[in-house]
Amino acid sequence: MSEFLLDSRLEADTYFIGELILNRVLLMDDSRFPWAILVPKRANIREIIDLELRDRAMLYRETESVMEAMKRLFSPTKLNVAALGNMVPQLHIHVIARFDDDQAWPKPVWSVGQRVRYEPDAAEARAKQISIELGRL
Repeated sequence: MSEFLLDSRLEADTYFIGELILNRVLLMDDSRFPWAILVPKRANIREIIDLELRDRAMLYRETESVMEAMKRLFSPTKLNVAALGNMVPQLHIHVIARFDDDQAWPKPVWSVGQRVRYEPDAAEARAKQISIELGRL
């Protein structure tokens, strides 16, 4: 059995938030949007249907937990949830808090403007904020 390794692009573009039972939770390094990413800690998984049935159920529950934390923290207009994988084939789920006055609204976040990277202290504070809220659920 292969060992779980985080794709190098996810490693380069995110900050660590925490570990759930199935998923590593990451903060996307784009300060324009509150944006978490869940990555199942399973090797060589590209699609949700590649997960064992039990892991699929856990993925859904943990995605709901991240969504709930993001909703409670940020009171967004809408939560965008997606598993695209066009650029990074490793299965990962985006949970993005969207607002009707954000830079990209109503378009997808990756279609508008340039990413604004967090200052390291701000990224750590945002990751901790989400981690604490996840711990409350």
